[in-house]
Amino acid sequence: MIASPQPKKASKSQSAGQPSQPDWLKPDELARLSSIELRARGVVEGFLQGLHRSPFIGYSVEFSSHRRYGPGDDLRHVNWKLFARQRKLYVKEFDAETNLNLYLFVDASRSMQCKVEGAMTKHEYAATLAAAFAALALKQRDAVGLGLFDDGVRHYMDPSAKPGRWEDCLSLLATRPESNVTALSKSLEQAAALARHRGVVVILSDLVDDDVEGIKKGLQQLRHRGHEVIVFHLLDPFERYLAESGRFRVLDMEGPAELTTNMESIRADYLKKIEHWCDQLDEACLHQGVDRIELTTDQPPTAALVDYLVKRST
Repeated sequence: MIASPQPKKASKSQSAGQPSQPDWLKPDELARLSSIELRARGVVEGFLQGLHRSPFIGYSVEFSSHRRYGPGDDLRHVNWKLFARQRKLYVKEFDAETNLNLYLFVDASRSMQCKVEGAMTKHEYAATLAAAFAALALKQRDAVGLGLFDDGVRHYMDPSAKPGRWEDCLSLLATRPESNVTALSKSLEQAAALARHRGVVVILSDLVDDDVEGIKKGLQQLRHRGHEVIVFHLLDPFERYLAESGRFRVLDMEGPAELTTNMESIRADYLKKIEHWCDQLDEACLHQGVDRIELTTDQPPTAALVDYLVKRST
């Protein structure tokens, strides 16, 4: 398990392996925005400026299926002949409204509250990305579902493209964590059961779980249901690369462990172990045909949006 560090004194480091930042939409600028909504809008606006053509599938008006009428649905799409027979309201769906089911699953465990060298906590970063993904999908009239998990999926909304869905997502993303620990294998299995209709499943998490085999099994269940799965692996720069020097007090945010140490004495071994852990996760994802996109919270979230949509178009 990766501990979340709390330094006794400031020590800034930049590993040679860390990616450089573009000059636009830096996370520290986004962090100044007080709400998830404002941050997500900033990411989307920057993304639209940086990408001239969206690779989402174009619209069509071919009839696809029926679903039960819900408040806010357009009455023009109600099947009145079906209502006359069954006395129940059903809405006609077209391919333009069913291009994609986007399922967003966001880690809300305690380890996601880590913030050392990043501009935001990992949870704030994940919530901002999730809200931005939802905004773009809904702009394309795709259906968005959202779930929060820690030691299981605690909150979940089925996919919908109805008016007010983005506001619903923002409200859920603002929910406080309810559990200290992460149980990824259990959460992924529950996510597979909840995501009933084929679509794209996006998981935003620090993947803090020793059970890599359990993670592989959970991803396998999602893939077995026909979903395209994308994992955004989010880490604070400190816990990914560690400081080169200095004396720090390190806390495990999902347990009682606490350690005070000099970075010089542990950094080489730490970097070796975290690289091995990331390699294991890469192998688990590759084995299931899942993309793992590793991001640190000092990187512009816009890059994640571009990666996602480029992968969608290829």
